Amino acid sequence: MDSAVPDLSGRQAVVFGGAGFIGTHLTAALTAAGASVIVADHELPVAGLPAGARFVSADVREPIGFEPDAPAPLVFNLAAVHRTPGHPDHEYFETNVAGADNVTEFASRHGVESLWFTSSIAVYGPTEIAVTEESELQPTSAYGASKAEAEVIHRAWAEAEPGRRLVIVRPAAIFGPGENGNFTRLAGALRKGTFLYPGRKDTLKACGYVSDLVRSLFFMAERADPVATYNYAYASPPTLESICVAFEQIGGLHKPRGVIPAGPVMAAAKVLSSVGLKTFDPDRVKKLFNSTNVVAKRLADEGFEYETDLRGGIERWRDAEPRGQFV
Repeated sequence: MDSAVPDLSGRQAVVFGGAGFIGTHLTAALTAAGASVIVADHELPVAGLPAGARFVSADVREPIGFEPDAPAPLVFNLAAVHRTPGHPDHEYFETNVAGADNVTEFASRHGVESLWFTSSIAVYGPTEIAVTEESELQPTSAYGASKAEAEVIHRAWAEAEPGRRLVIVRPAAIFGPGENGNFTRLAGALRKGTFLYPGRKDTLKACGYVSDLVRSLFFMAERADPVATYNYAYASPPTLESICVAFEQIGGLHKPRGVIPAGPVMAAAKVLSSVGLKTFDPDRVKKLFNSTNVVAKRLADEGFEYETDLRGGIERWRDAEPRGQFV
């Protein structure tokens, strides 16, 4: 058992949004620690459920009606509309804010004392200047604004009664088996030899490996008094170039083909998006050359020990099944 995950024998955990990338890894860690787990989501995990977990169909946009199997379960709220851009603005608030209301109501009704909420570094907006947990929140998207509002709702739950503990994590770009997001798309383009640096090579991209994120959730739970809010990312945000070099050296992928200026990138994105290729939405492409210079100061101050760094995380991902595929 991982030293950062306590013995949870005899405990129940409810993971809202547990069928997703992070939720799947969290469920595996919880069951390995001895907990019984309810995965509450609108769809089953693609990889199925580990022994010790069961699935409950749930939509956090609506009041939550199912009953846990034990009183005062541990509750994790990972449910979110998060792909951005990709949804009308109202959908981020309908899921992320209404979901915060409904999950905290569920927690209050069932005597929950420990609650975890995954927010996002999107609450800071893109930034070239380093930001920490002490920095002002300046979301520039509906997604970031909805997460900031959801944080307020979760804090109100924690402060409503003594004895409650809340962990709010603001993850950077998380990668690892099953991610199917930015790192997976980057690896795919590098494998094909089609990737060009968009605008520049030195864009900073705060990121971290999924297993260290899961470990940090339990590490910070010991420091919630009653609320612990922290950024999750490696200590120093790597550049896009250093990420590509790590994929090349560790995964045997091709080098980028060069740098394409930002102007032509955006012009091509507008054309491709106009013919229905949503991957090239101009707002999504713009994110490629905007830095996310987010520093996990709270984790550093508390002495959290990462099991991986950028290269170590990519090595673990390379060795996962299917080996070397980065999927």
